[in-house]
Amino acid sequence: MDQKRQIGRHLSRKKLMPNENWNAPAEAESSAVVRQSTAVPNNAPTSPAVATNPAAPKSTVPLLPQPKQWLFWVVALSAVVLAIGFTVQLATGVTSSELGVDQELSRHHVAALTSLAMALNFLFGPAPGMCIIGVVAMVVLFVRKSLVRAAMFVLVAGSGWAASEAFKIIVARQRPNPAFLYNPLAPETGSNSFPSGHTSFAVALAFALYFLVRGMRWSVVVAWAGAVVAVVVAWSRIYIGVHYPSDVASSFLAATAGVVFMAGLWNRYAEGVLARLTFLPDSLIRGS
Repeated sequence: MDQKRQIGRHLSRKKLMPNENWNAPAEAESSAVVRQSTAVPNNAPTSPAVATNPAAPKSTVPLLPQPKQWLFWVVALSAVVLAIGFTVQLATGVTSSELGVDQELSRHHVAALTSLAMALNFLFGPAPGMCIIGVVAMVVLFVRKSLVRAAMFVLVAGSGWAASEAFKIIVARQRPNPAFLYNPLAPETGSNSFPSGHTSFAVALAFALYFLVRGMRWSVVVAWAGAVVAVVVAWSRIYIGVHYPSDVASSFLAATAGVVFMAGLWNRYAEGVLARLTFLPDSLIRGS
């Protein structure tokens, strides 16, 4: 009886074993189908969120605002400045009428306005202006620890002077004659009247400071303050009697042309130049 039971159990195991073997390939086949359905073909398009290249380096250079056709605007602004410069240079009647504005202001000097004009005459001169640029650049370099932004500020702030000096050489307009003024505060002579270097520097400095704080909550305040200071500096140059009105008015266009030109060069070449400065630590270049 026990032997019959053992034979029955043995036959039962043999009947179950094929079923077990048949289930295993079925499960393997089903898992293979699932893997095949979820796999992404090599030539299948991937979404931008998935198709990322972790090895691609991030840009270390903050881009400056610039017009789409920036070189065209540089040429157009420069052409307008030169057109104004040659017109006032060749048309003697224009210079005579502009001299009347200088004479009128020279006749009505006020102590408080004179102090303001002379302070701006000193602060926005070449030597103090370079000190202003240097101090701001040092603050950006050591406080924000960003060599890139410090270099960006220096180049943009200096572009106004560079542009004005180039136009001065081309136009070569004589300054107002101090002998024709009632009270010349800072007599200057020479063929460097057009455009105003002080005003051009004030305009470029306003652009440079705004670029530093662009995107921050006080950027609008900086932009408006820079514009007001530039206008006051322009007024002071006529008040002192060292420039004609067309000199300071053209300075806004000349400085803007210089800033746009520098922004275009910066956005195009700064990344490649910085890539060669391998001896500098990445933390110093990127900053905060």
